[in-house]
Amino acid sequence: MFERMALPDGPRVITARLPGARSVTIEAHVLAGSRLETPELAGAAHFMEHLTFKGTAAFPTTRALSEAVEGVGGSFNASTDRESTVYWIRVPTRHAELAVTVLGELVVRPLLDPREIENERDVIVEEIRSYLDDPAEHVNVLFDQALFGDTALGREIAGTEESVRALPVEGIRGFWAGGYRPANVVVACSGDLPHEQVVELVDGAFGRGGGRPPAFEPAPPLPAGERVLRATRSTTQVQLCLGVPALRRDDPGTWALSVLNAVLGDGMSSRLFLEVREERGLAYDVGSSIMSHLDCGALAVYAGVDPGKIRPAIGALLAELARLRDERVPADELAKVKAYLSGRLELRLDETRYLASWIGTQEALHDRVWTPDEALAAIAAVEADEVRDLAGRLFHDEALRLALVAPAGRGRGLERALRIPGTR
Repeated sequence: MFERMALPDGPRVITARLPGARSVTIEAHVLAGSRLETPELAGAAHFMEHLTFKGTAAFPTTRALSEAVEGVGGSFNASTDRESTVYWIRVPTRHAELAVTVLGELVVRPLLDPREIENERDVIVEEIRSYLDDPAEHVNVLFDQALFGDTALGREIAGTEESVRALPVEGIRGFWAGGYRPANVVVACSGDLPHEQVVELVDGAFGRGGGRPPAFEPAPPLPAGERVLRATRSTTQVQLCLGVPALRRDDPGTWALSVLNAVLGDGMSSRLFLEVREERGLAYDVGSSIMSHLDCGALAVYAGVDPGKIRPAIGALLAELARLRDERVPADELAKVKAYLSGRLELRLDETRYLASWIGTQEALHDRVWTPDEALAAIAAVEADEVRDLAGRLFHDEALRLALVAPAGRGRGLERALRIPGTR
């Protein structure tokens, strides 16, 4: 399924070969995300991601970079997360060398031009404003604050308008110098390329350079923020996010959590979709999701509801949590959910983009790299009692946190509504 090699003082390289694939996807996982930031450097990781695309030693302008990749029909982008920043390129297989060269340039040879840094401040501020103008995005920012408090995990990854404008140039350069080291990078490749060829290309493009990997503060005891966080917006709908602390990334119970989440709110056959939307008509958009970090995690349910139906909607969401806590998932429902998770995984792994992400993320952030067959076996092994026991551990009143974006005068006094039915 995959081959791995760690270059001395250089990147770790992991590849998965797909014979016959006409495209190749290559990712560079830099182990430098927003958890490395101090309050004074809030937004630096995301700012750094933007700056790499403003020019490198070999491609001195944004135009030169985009023309190099798009000139062969390729696509590329990047994203910043809490514990890593990921750059990816997808090109026809014959242009794999170009893709690796561009990634190496972005990671280890950005220009970090002071003029570009100043120009990019306004761009990032507009990006932040776009999040805040979108209630569905804004409520997730609030939920992170409610769950993780005033910590690097609770802050918006992009920072605030104030923090972005105040970021010192030397602070940004220091963030790059400390985190963007070749030995702090994982390069993942999927496509029809031999492992040895990819290793040779990576060695030439990224070079060598070690140093002590950056460290971040451990997560605080959770939940760490206010029980209810509310923002006022002139909208016709209330966006709410309700959740609890869950499992760290490599907890032995993560496969049971995946099954629990799928039963609860992943897809159109989930309980939240069928009960809250189809049966009760309380929401158009409703579901659940998992977030996981090295030492902590969360499970959240979300919904967009009529301002006059906030309490019934919260009651319906909490009732589904109670049901998972108090009842075993029936055998036929459990089998359907396992088939859903397994089938979705198998279909996605036919795509070079997803496969590169699958192996790269595991090599960069997880304790081990699972083959698809191992993952399918782990899903199949989850028992109904495991799901119920896990729900019993996670779902209790003291753990609940609620965030909502609502029109003026709506969504007040909800603390007492945060009680899971049947809690003693």
